[in-house]
Amino acid sequence: MDRAVIVHENFLRRLAADDLPSGPAPDPGIPKTKLTELFRSQVLSRQLDRTSRAMQASGKGFYTIGSSGHEGMAAVAEALRPTDMAFLHYRDAAFQIQRAAQVPGQSPVWDMLLSFRAAAADPISGGRHKVLGSRALNIPPQTSTIASHLPKAVGAAYSIGLARRSTPEHCHLPDDSIVMCSFGDASSNHSTAQGAINTACWTSFQSVPLPVLFVCEDNGIGISVPTPRGWVAANYSNRPGLRYFSCDGLDMAQTLRVSQAAADYVRRTRKPAFLHVTTVRLYGHAGSDVEMTYRDKAAIEASEANDPLLHSARILRDSGANTPMEALEIYHETEQTCSRVSQEVMKQETLVNSEQVMARIIPPARACAPTNGPTPDARAGVFGNDIKQMKEPQPMNRLIGWALADLMLEHGEIIVAGEDVGRKGGVYGVTQKLQNRFGPDRVIDTLLDEQSILGLAMGMAHNGFVPIPEIQFLAYLHNAEDQLRGEAATLSFFSDGQYTNPMVLRIAGLGYQKGFGGHFHNDNSLAVLRDIPGLIIACPSNGADAAMMLRESVRLAREEQRVVVFLEPIALYPMRDLHEAGDTGWMTSYPAPDRRIALGDVGIDGDGTDLAIISYANGYFLSTQASKTLKEIDIDVRLIDMRWLAPMPINALLEATKDCKNVLIVDECRSTGSQSEGLMAMFAEAGRTRVARVTAQDSFIATGPAYAATLPSTAEIIAAATTLVAS
Repeated sequence: MDRAVIVHENFLRRLAADDLPSGPAPDPGIPKTKLTELFRSQVLSRQLDRTSRAMQASGKGFYTIGSSGHEGMAAVAEALRPTDMAFLHYRDAAFQIQRAAQVPGQSPVWDMLLSFRAAAADPISGGRHKVLGSRALNIPPQTSTIASHLPKAVGAAYSIGLARRSTPEHCHLPDDSIVMCSFGDASSNHSTAQGAINTACWTSFQSVPLPVLFVCEDNGIGISVPTPRGWVAANYSNRPGLRYFSCDGLDMAQTLRVSQAAADYVRRTRKPAFLHVTTVRLYGHAGSDVEMTYRDKAAIEASEANDPLLHSARILRDSGANTPMEALEIYHETEQTCSRVSQEVMKQETLVNSEQVMARIIPPARACAPTNGPTPDARAGVFGNDIKQMKEPQPMNRLIGWALADLMLEHGEIIVAGEDVGRKGGVYGVTQKLQNRFGPDRVIDTLLDEQSILGLAMGMAHNGFVPIPEIQFLAYLHNAEDQLRGEAATLSFFSDGQYTNPMVLRIAGLGYQKGFGGHFHNDNSLAVLRDIPGLIIACPSNGADAAMMLRESVRLAREEQRVVVFLEPIALYPMRDLHEAGDTGWMTSYPAPDRRIALGDVGIDGDGTDLAIISYANGYFLSTQASKTLKEIDIDVRLIDMRWLAPMPINALLEATKDCKNVLIVDECRSTGSQSEGLMAMFAEAGRTRVARVTAQDSFIATGPAYAATLPSTAEIIAAATTLVAS
């Protein structure tokens, strides 16, 4: 028999017989009406689980992972305020239902069943996924099963104190709010959870305000793998800077009191706490899970005997709030309501085409207060003697630093954060003087944890800031890439555009550093970024373009709420000369602060029709070198700088090359997975056949004299160009 049916029948039989599990006497200080209210939320959570299974069986519902056994989370919700942002575990329907009881005008039965249906009218995801979440309830949607939402919860908590000192235009969280995030016992072992909690401890240890409540829902098993008894408590009860609380999640009265104490501690001290809630898991992991294949029958039946609804019915009885028969009546009434509403929900339309599915990959624009830019006096006060030097040719790293300063002057909500960006001024000096100019609140030296750096940015963006986080090297992104792929880039999609986390992520990367660092400081693969829907990748080749593209990137984040990766080619940071020593051919002066390069605008140098060379970053620098020789042998060349790698500027590239006989693509990334693959496909689909490419080899990059051995060279570009033109 289906275990869900067994749990249901056990509940009916035991309440009818007044056969309820034993437990401590309920706190007489909790109003009886509140206990009944919590029970109703718990019962609704259970009946929604049962209804979702019935909907799936009829082919009208999807994704039946449920919350049964975790109904104690209703009490946790009651201990918090609706203004406390909550990043929820996927088993927290009871939390959302109880929070809905705190906010007038909510319809949790209808709303959550729409989500089970994947209906286009689903108020949180628009039919894109079965998620918990609600804009009205301050619950951003989560689909995470590995606690990847914890870093941004830490970031959101940090932003509350920051906003008290400097309130951003789109501030969302009240000064006295806290942030709650919940997760399972198995997920507490994940590196993302460990990193986020470590970051919270590291921050709290330094007495920096961080009002975050971590809630670990410990049902003792992760899909099929048991959690060792006592492991969660042993792991988290003695962390520096983290207060530990624990409660029996089967006992709603105890859970309420302990949760209130934990929330009060976090709210009063502005320090993090860890609330360990023991629960049980009913029905297995998900609707398709056959628990009997990996779990002992006696263990399953022991969990079922500890059904939290049975414990809650006992608390209602012992407190005098409701008799078992009254509790049973609530159960039946709720069942009938869910069944009746589900019949209407199952008639709702679902998404049917790609346009509907993709409608919220790109977030909606938001209104921002107009600005005329920083005043001359403000710029003079910040830049000092640098203003005179702006008129002279300068290397790229200096121009990016000036652009950051101008942007921070203009927009007080911009926060720069990353390892070594403050006092050191960055590994390559890009952020030099920024912390002195704007202070440690706006130029934040973080700990060494890329997941937490990105989480900090996402969390701050939830509260109205425009973060510019830095990942020190491109190769360092890979241990945190899910924070972009699974969290930042999906938020608008899964929230139907109601939640966004705009940011400009600066990353130093690509190759050609002479004799420094090998692969880990010269990573030349962007494959992990270029296929993320909605993500913008900017990659300048010279200082003036870098400044103007950075301004456009900030505009895209601030006004259009986009997630932008701003990739800075390390080898071009200090580049001065183009053809020979001392010619200063690759340095540029600083463009006026109001000048930008719009998304999708490509750079075009020359009007030759024999050959168009398309490249970016170091490849564009090398192509410019090669063009001198090609012109000397009477090949009329046009150079095209992509600038924007994603979304690929298809129309601009086709227009820029339409009158060119031949097209050569120069891509410093590896042959497999590089931008050149997309460009070759683009030209093939456009019917262009005289196209060739020069790419890096499918290799890591070496240190020492062979630093460029696997990368495109000027000589290779010249050879490929002459061969293509002559063929």
